[in-house]
Amino acid sequence: MTASDDAQIGPEIAEAPGGPPIPLGRRVELPGRGTTFIREVPGPPGAPTVLLLHGLLASGGLNWFQAFEPLSEHFRVIAIDHRGHGRGIRAWSRFRLADCADDAAALLDVLGIDEAIAVGYSMGGPIAQLLWHRHPEKVAGLVLCATSNRFVPGVRERLVFVTGVSAVAGSTRIGQLATRIPVSLWQRQIPPVVKARPDSLSRWARAEFRRHDARMVTEALAASCNFDSRKWLNPVDVPTTLVVTTKDHAVPAQEQLRLLLAIPTAEVHLHDEGHTWCAKPSFGRAMVDACLTVTATPE
Repeated sequence: MTASDDAQIGPEIAEAPGGPPIPLGRRVELPGRGTTFIREVPGPPGAPTVLLLHGLLASGGLNWFQAFEPLSEHFRVIAIDHRGHGRGIRAWSRFRLADCADDAAALLDVLGIDEAIAVGYSMGGPIAQLLWHRHPEKVAGLVLCATSNRFVPGVRERLVFVTGVSAVAGSTRIGQLATRIPVSLWQRQIPPVVKARPDSLSRWARAEFRRHDARMVTEALAASCNFDSRKWLNPVDVPTTLVVTTKDHAVPAQEQLRLLLAIPTAEVHLHDEGHTWCAKPSFGRAMVDACLTVTATPE
C-alpha cells in the first residue's frame, strides 16, 4: 500500500467548503492483480462492512459521495475504483466483470475483512452478483440498486449491440497498440492529480472522468451488455434488498424487478428517481435504509 494522493493534502484544505463530501482515499496493492484505489470510512467500532461497487463511467467517489457520511453512522464503508475507472487497476487484458468481482474479494483479503455487504449500483450490480457467486463466503448480504440480472433483453438485441460495442472496443485497443503507447505513458497525458479537493462538484467530477481508461471503459460497456446471471443467480442464500429507480431510462424498472425471479425473498424499495439519483442528497439515506435491512445492526 502507498500513501494516497488525497492523503497528501492538509486538513485545512480537506475541509474546505464547497467540495464534494468524500473521505480520503489510498492506493492498495492487490497481490498478483495490480494496484487499485479505495475510499473508506471506519464507522463505529465493530460495525459491519459495506463494500460499495460503482457503475459504468463512475468511480468509487463519484458514485457514492452522497452515501459515505450517512452510511458511516452504522457501517465501516469501503468503495473501490473498478478496473479502468478512476484510479482502478490498469491492464492490457480485456475487461471482465468477473475480474472486478475477484478484485473486490482480494481487497477484502488484503484489508483483513472476512465478509461484507456488497452494494452494487448499475454495473456494480453484476459485480456484486458475481462476488456472491464466485466468493460466497465473503458476502454477508446484497443491496442491488438501479441494476438487473441482464441489461439488453433478447438474444438478437444483445448480439447486435454487443457486437457493435466490441468492434469499437477492438478498434480502440488496436489504436493503442498501433501507436505503442504503454498504459503508464498514456496515463501521463491526463492532467496532473489534484493535490487538494476541488471547490466545486463539477470540477471534481470532470477530473474523475479524465482518469478513466477509454479502452477499458468501452470494454466494460460491452461486458455489462453481455451480462446475464439468470442461469446461476438462484438461489441467493443471503439477505438481499433491491433498490428500484422507477423513473430510470438506462435500466427500466421492469428490468430491475426481473431480479425478483431469481431472488423472490428480496425486499424491494421503490424510489421515484432516475439513473443519476446517486448524485442527490436523498440517495445517501436511502442506501442506509437498504443496508440496514440486510443486517441485524440496530438503527
